[in-house]
Amino acid sequence: MTDFLVKKFVKDYEEVEKVSVRTAYGVLASVTGIFCNVLLFLVKGSIGMFLHSLSVTADAFNNLSDAGSSVVGLVGVKMAEKPADREHPFGHGRLEYIAALVVAFLVLEIGFTFFKEAVGKILDPQEMKFQMLSVAILILSIGVKLWMAYFNRKLGKRIDSKVMLATATDAMGDVITTSATIASLLVFHFTGQNVDGVVGLLVSLVVMWAGVGIARDTLEPLLGEAVTPEEYDRISRFVESYDGVVGSHDLIVHNYGPGRSMASIHAEVPNDVDVEISHEIIDRIEREAAKKLGIFLVIHMDPVETRDAKVLEVRQKVVQILEALDPAVSIHDFRMVSGKEQNNLIFDMVVPFEYDEKKQEDLKRSVSSLLKLTGENYQCVITVERSYIGK
Repeated sequence: MTDFLVKKFVKDYEEVEKVSVRTAYGVLASVTGIFCNVLLFLVKGSIGMFLHSLSVTADAFNNLSDAGSSVVGLVGVKMAEKPADREHPFGHGRLEYIAALVVAFLVLEIGFTFFKEAVGKILDPQEMKFQMLSVAILILSIGVKLWMAYFNRKLGKRIDSKVMLATATDAMGDVITTSATIASLLVFHFTGQNVDGVVGLLVSLVVMWAGVGIARDTLEPLLGEAVTPEEYDRISRFVESYDGVVGSHDLIVHNYGPGRSMASIHAEVPNDVDVEISHEIIDRIEREAAKKLGIFLVIHMDPVETRDAKVLEVRQKVVQILEALDPAVSIHDFRMVSGKEQNNLIFDMVVPFEYDEKKQEDLKRSVSSLLKLTGENYQCVITVERSYIGK
C-alpha cells in the first residue's frame, strides 16, 4: 500500500534530494494522516459517548489532535517549499521544524486537558457500558495506527525526515493508548471494576510524553546538531574522491531544513602543485557537491607536505604517539619548521567535544614529552580543536 501511494502521488519519487519531491512526500504523509485520524476520531468519539468512557473519548480526541498535527504539518511543508529570497537566502526549510514544534504543543495541551479530566473521574467515577462491537472497532483502529506508524517510518527514512519519524513514534504511542483503553473496557466487563479514570490518566501521560518527544526531536535541528558520523563520512569521501585532494578535515554542516544544508570543509592538497590547478579542483568539487549531494559546500584549501620523507616520518611518529595515548584523538595541518637549535612541529589536534581544558593540556604535554624522548630537539606548537561529529 505504501509503495502504491508513493508511486501514485509522488512524481519522481526516487529523486529524494529534490525539494519538490520531499514536499510531495510531506503532503502525501500529511493528507493520509488527516484522513485516517479524522476517521478514527469520528468512530472512537461515537463509541466513547455511547459507553460514557473517558478513556475512549480521550483516545478519540488524541486522534483529533493527530489530525490537527497533520494539518499543521501540511501547512508547514508547503510554507517550507517557498524558495529563497533576499531576507532568507537559504530558503524557508526550517518552517517545517517550527510546524512540528507547534504540533508538539498541541499534543501536550490535549494530554494535559485529559489528565485533569482523568483525575476528576478517579475521584468521581461514572457508570460505564460495554459493547463487544466497540472493542472490535477499537482493535481495528490499532491496526490502522500500526500501518500509519509503518507508513511514516518508511517515508521518513526514505527522505531522512525527523518530522515523519516523530509522527511514526506518535502513532506507536496511539497503539499503546488504544490498547490500554481496550484493557479498561475488558476489566469492567469481566470484573465490574471501573478503572476508566486510571486508564485515562495513563493515556494522558502517554500523550504528553509523545508531545515531549516530538518537541525534543524538532528542537535539536533548530538549535543546531552535530553532523552524524554517516553524513561526515559521506561528504568527506566525496571530497577526497577527487584527484588532487589527499585528505580533509573540519567538516561543519548547517541545517536550514530537510534537504537544505550548507557545509564547510578543509580539503588538503599537495603543497607542490600549482595553486591555480588546486583551486580549479576545489571549485569543481563545490559545483558538483550541489548537484550530487544537494549541499551548498564551501571548501577551504590546505596545502600539505606529501613528498618530504623526513616530515612524513615525523608526522607518523606523532600519529603513533597519539594512538598509544588516546585513539579518539587525531591531527591535521601538520608542518615542520626546522631551525638551528630546534625543530618546530606545528599541527592541530582534534579531541572529543567532552574533553575539558585540563585533559587537553595533559594531552599536549604528554605528546611533547614523548617526542623529546626520541632524541630530536622538537618543540610542539599544538592548536586544540573539538570534534563536530555527533554520536
